Amino acid sequence: MKDYGEHSCGMEPLAGNSSLTTEERNKNSLQLDTMSTQEILTLINAEDHKVAPAVAAAIPEIIEAVDLITNRLKAGGRLFYVGAGTSGRLGILDVAEIKPTFGVGLDTVEAIIAGGAKAITESVEEAEDDFHQGGEELKLRGIGESDVVVGIAASGSTPFVLGALVTARKRGAATIGIACNHNSRLRDYSDVTIEVVVGPEVLTGSTRMKAGSAQKMVLNMISTATMVKLGHVYENLMMGMQITNTKLVHRAVRIVSAAAGVSADDAAALLEASGNDIKTAVVMGTLQVDAAAARQLLDRAEGYVRKAIALGRNTMD
Repeated sequence: MKDYGEHSCGMEPLAGNSSLTTEERNKNSLQLDTMSTQEILTLINAEDHKVAPAVAAAIPEIIEAVDLITNRLKAGGRLFYVGAGTSGRLGILDVAEIKPTFGVGLDTVEAIIAGGAKAITESVEEAEDDFHQGGEELKLRGIGESDVVVGIAASGSTPFVLGALVTARKRGAATIGIACNHNSRLRDYSDVTIEVVVGPEVLTGSTRMKAGSAQKMVLNMISTATMVKLGHVYENLMMGMQITNTKLVHRAVRIVSAAAGVSADDAAALLEASGNDIKTAVVMGTLQVDAAAARQLLDRAEGYVRKAIALGRNTMD
């Protein structure tokens, strides 16, 4: 890997984009401006069908990423997504859903986008060229050897992302890269590189399309599988879901009812007795114990519901 000094700043030179698949012209859409509405939509849909197989081909690397992240978080580390433009927004979207879905907050998982908060809703394209700033953002957050950084860049060569990964490595953090080109520059900066090559876009260079869909799928897989491995899921049910509105109250009742095998009324009572903690309510209902006993079992099981239930049953035998 190229050695960048601690005070390296400004723009890291980009390799020519002519060799990037994400910048190539799609031969199937050369006459896009002459097509009917139906033809345009049919073509986009046909190209989108290439995304899932491309993601499937990268599953071995995604497995490595999930196991790496899981181990770091189990040891008390943090997960950072870093990206620019569409890639950065996709990281923010994934992180925004992690707390309400799994109960894991920004103290554990955070997304950083080039250009800051303004870039979430507006284009701040020049921010992605600042190699130095990517690393500075991680330094501000005290990046360290227990953490892991996921750099997201469709091109695989975004300076802001590469700079973040350089700093992460210098501080001992694990690094993962997600790109949509073969042999991307992220390979030189990442412990694990996930390259999902979906081919040229229908609209040349518009990586919000197939590349964006591929990145979203990979991030869904990484975050969901990691949270499963960390014990925030029992069977296929959300155990850390935050109960913040009427819809989610009803969902929580259904979750407890299904997991504990009790009626909806009993599930609602269990949730109330548990302080609206789904894990506790499920253990209470399954083992017919009070909230204090359920919490004790969960503590012994390090938060894994299945293990807590097994411990409780072994104690009762």
